[in-house]
Amino acid sequence: MSRYARQMLLPEMGSAGQAAIAAARALVVGAGGLAAPVLQYLAGAGVGQLTLVDGDVVALSNLHRQTLFREADAGRHKVEVAAQTLRALNADCTVAILPCPLDPANAARLVADATLVLDCADSFAASYILSDTCLAAGVPLVSASVLGFSGYVGGFCGTAPSLRAVFPDLPDRAATCATAGVMGPVVGLIGAAQAQMALAVIIGQTPSPLGQLMQFDMATWRSSGFRFDGAPEPADGPTFIAASDLSAQDFVIELRDRVESPTPVTPDAQRTTVAAFRAQNAHPKDGQRAVFACRSGLRAWQAAAHLRSYWAGDISLIAMGDTPPTERQT
Repeated sequence: MSRYARQMLLPEMGSAGQAAIAAARALVVGAGGLAAPVLQYLAGAGVGQLTLVDGDVVALSNLHRQTLFREADAGRHKVEVAAQTLRALNADCTVAILPCPLDPANAARLVADATLVLDCADSFAASYILSDTCLAAGVPLVSASVLGFSGYVGGFCGTAPSLRAVFPDLPDRAATCATAGVMGPVVGLIGAAQAQMALAVIIGQTPSPLGQLMQFDMATWRSSGFRFDGAPEPADGPTFIAASDLSAQDFVIELRDRVESPTPVTPDAQRTTVAAFRAQNAHPKDGQRAVFACRSGLRAWQAAAHLRSYWAGDISLIAMGDTPPTERQT
């Protein structure tokens, strides 16, 4: 009996659905807690190719939710350990790895080779980079985020609006699993839903998960969801660029202090804080591009929003992502 027989019994699947899964090329960004169920379920279902992108290493403090790894894996690259497990799980699945972060410099190339993309990084910079790239390429994106006891998963781009259409603005403050905590089973629950959404996209299940957002709150034992098929795309949200895309003509603001980053994103960058920038009402010269750099992208987004309130020029953001690597992924 075929290892896929049980899922092929489903009328929504059949041999045609299994063939689509075998032909699929899934790009999975982030190999942490969300990716643990995602990768195992996609490989188990017979997805033809999985490309894993993550620059982090395994840490003991993450093992309560990153269940692909064992204590002996601490210090090893997550993508290497994950690939070893997935290849042992299903030899039908080809696994490629990139032990580096996703950024605007490599996103377009990676997305262009994918049938669909799964955002398991739980980083809003990565989410917006992937959403912008997938929207431009017409590639479906299944994105999820978890913190504490709650989270969401949604199907974006492809035939649906982008993540920006649902979340046009970032929160005032950024909490992470390292600073606010997270429950492992909640991550597993939402990761499993993310895997099911991805498989539904591949087989063309009706109704489509593209244009659908699901929310789970395991503190109150409630779940909800809504469709956003008609959500309009924001007109002028700031976009993320790579530090290598800076030019000498850019008006660059470095929002990390010298303790956080002794070296600014570029030697000519002006160091300041969001509060100080708001008080100054500074702006670039005509024809210049404004670029704001910080660690996660949140402060850069906030400063950009203030600048946009009185200046109509080109604004870009840089998320340097230079925190300890074990604190970045869910």
